[in-house]
Amino acid sequence: MEHFFHLKENGTTVSTEIVAGLTTFFAMSYIIIVNPQILSKTGMPWGGVFLATIIAAVIGTLVMGLFANVPYAQAAGMGLNAFFTYTVCLGLKFSWQETMCMVFLCGLINILITVTKIRKMIIEAIPEPLQHAIGGGIGLFIAYVGMLNVGFVNFKSGVPSLSTMNQPVLWLFLIGLVLAIVLNVLGIKGAMLISIAATAIIGIPMGLTTTANMQSFSQTFSELPQTFGAIFTSKGFPALFADPSRLPLVIVTIFAFSMSDTFDTLGTFIGTGRRTGIFSEADEKALENGSGFSSKMDKALFSDSIATSVGAIFGTSNTTTYVESAAGIGAGGRTGLTSVVVAACFVLSIFFAPIISAVPAAATAGVLVVVGCMMAASLKEIQWDELSEAVPAFFAAVFMAFSYSISYGIAGGFIMYCIVMVCKKKAKEVHPIIWTVSALFIIDFVTMAILG
Repeated sequence: MEHFFHLKENGTTVSTEIVAGLTTFFAMSYIIIVNPQILSKTGMPWGGVFLATIIAAVIGTLVMGLFANVPYAQAAGMGLNAFFTYTVCLGLKFSWQETMCMVFLCGLINILITVTKIRKMIIEAIPEPLQHAIGGGIGLFIAYVGMLNVGFVNFKSGVPSLSTMNQPVLWLFLIGLVLAIVLNVLGIKGAMLISIAATAIIGIPMGLTTTANMQSFSQTFSELPQTFGAIFTSKGFPALFADPSRLPLVIVTIFAFSMSDTFDTLGTFIGTGRRTGIFSEADEKALENGSGFSSKMDKALFSDSIATSVGAIFGTSNTTTYVESAAGIGAGGRTGLTSVVVAACFVLSIFFAPIISAVPAAATAGVLVVVGCMMAASLKEIQWDELSEAVPAFFAAVFMAFSYSISYGIAGGFIMYCIVMVCKKKAKEVHPIIWTVSALFIIDFVTMAILG
């Protein structure tokens, strides 16, 4: 074990790595409950998504630990699963099979941009303020989704307002929200999972957590064939490309998936690796230069890319590196052994399927709001007193929630950025990728206006 993971070289021990792995797992294990609840709204079977979420997390995390030897865990990404469900399936009217195909292609694209210098081009194309705005905007979107899932916000008479607090589901939501906030502020390990579990238990006497929602092991496993390999059926790739008029929208959607996945991962690696020494300066320079597999960072990025395509084959949205890995790193995790421990915990969680399936949406909605708060932290990196930077950032971030669409938020940010740069007589500084995507979005808007 010492020879394989180089524990002494990285200043760690087996016991430290085990504790770090357990810490990371409990910090991110809420995804086992939340992801099936979100994706099942598209018509996907709960059991199939539950198992696909775990299988993708296990495979992706093992590759991260055994190939890259870094203490990061992977699972279906928050924000990306909301984009999958609420924007692409429910908003743009793609079937979940077609959307899963786009996720699969996103993974292939991310593999390509990891092993070539295309990655460098994409990174350089997106201005840093817009990167922060997109990350923060996804946070606002997730929080908004959490509130809407339980009817905390309603639109009676076309006017948005808070609902009257006279319904048990809203009381349970508020209890879960307060618990999640308190536990996270106090720095309790596994705060998200504890708040979900406690809220679900409180929901029993309220009649919201019931055995009527439970699924047996046999039912859970019987649903996996419905999602596994669905992208290769007639409802998958053949259906996705059957209508040529949808091709621009398909391309833009895949780009949105890929960009969000890529920058989330880069931010997690650089933000945590730089402080702890997991990634050296040479790693970061290799990342910036887009140079093959010359560094530990490149191997980690490659592992992340593989996980997305594998997850799509089994039936889950983009699998990405979790920022909650920072919890395990904070506990001393420095090598891939931490990741192996996390993967083992995910395997054991399969046996809790009947219990997990009974958890009501009201028990997870508060967690979505808190996760949204955490992701919104990147908005602090924007210079809001500089109008030329604030305008594109505002449209990118706030429009995600206002339009209930991550892709439209990105569209607003890109288009406003182009307008601002033209006004500043700096149009030549806008990368061709930004111009191209902005044009595609405008064409999409015009097409929908004509057809609508």
